Amino acid sequence: MPEPSPQKILVVDDEADVANLLAFNLKAKGFTVQTLNHAIQVLSTVRAFMPDLIILDIMMPELNGIQICRMLQADPLLKRIPVIFLTAKTDEQDRIQGLEAGADDYVCKPFSPRELLLRVQSVLRRAAAVPASPSSRHLLLGGIELDAERHEVSVQGKPVELTATEFRLLQLLMERRGRVQSRDHLLTNVWNYEAEIETRTVDTHVRRLREKLGAEADWIETIRGVGYRFAERRPST
Repeated sequence: MPEPSPQKILVVDDEADVANLLAFNLKAKGFTVQTLNHAIQVLSTVRAFMPDLIILDIMMPELNGIQICRMLQADPLLKRIPVIFLTAKTDEQDRIQGLEAGADDYVCKPFSPRELLLRVQSVLRRAAAVPASPSSRHLLLGGIELDAERHEVSVQGKPVELTATEFRLLQLLMERRGRVQSRDHLLTNVWNYEAEIETRTVDTHVRRLREKLGAEADWIETIRGVGYRFAERRPST
């Protein structure tokens, strides 16, 4: 049996030294890496290279990383490619903005190459996760319909665009409806984080998911001090 092809990673950073350092460490782990120092060329490069993951700086001339991430999310062919932001913007609000733009992870500069490699591997594991079991490939609860095979969600019959992380989060909550999911549990099962990290990540994605669910948002209940739960019955209004 032939060996699988190496996974491909695109590194986008206007600082060539940073991009080259990342490329060196990623290639040492067996990845195929392409670097790019000009943000304006990102979309054309992504379409040509079709990476398995993108490491993306935020503060770049011409286009910033937030704008690029939103452009990727708007393209049906590119929106499922995971994105890790690597940036000097360290404020909590910057992290929230990055996650809301659709990024799968957010790493601050200066960074540890070893930690970044672990995060890359974690995000790639999520992207290659085993498909849902037959019983959970199609879920219909209230006005929310989720089709795992088609990777589609509709709310009251109208399609809703979710990021890959939002989709996994909604699917997990729907599959385990009625059971409280702690933030730590969600981090492990949706984000594949085994170490303690900022649990605000979960809150940010839940808030964004509720906004997209609109009138059906109240199915996702907040359990104070613990986490979240998908209600067994439609909450009374």
